[in-house]
Amino acid sequence: MILIQMADLAPCFRLYYGPEFTSKALFFWSRRTGVKSHFIQPGKPTQNAFVESFNGKFRDQCLNLYWFRDLADARRTIEDWRVHYNEVRPHRSLNGQPPAVFAKQAA
Repeated sequence: MILIQMADLAPCFRLYYGPEFTSKALFFWSRRTGVKSHFIQPGKPTQNAFVESFNGKFRDQCLNLYWFRDLADARRTIEDWRVHYNEVRPHRSLNGQPPAVFAKQAA
């Protein structure tokens, strides 16, 4: 479902070269929809630095700090973290503004 929505927005998508993204189903879907896939070279995570940066922050500031009792607890905790990350946390590259505030001013 997510990939189908992405196809409406972008002519290509960048993928880590993992087994979950090298399947025949994804290959044939890509050919059928005309969406090109650009794979990051194995061992070169810097080719997708934005995602790597986010993943590191998510792991350090959320996943490593909490033990989840169940899936519902994980969803609540992660949603709370996401809201804080996007709407409260200051970001250096945005002059100390949270991303949501910056986005409203830019619109």
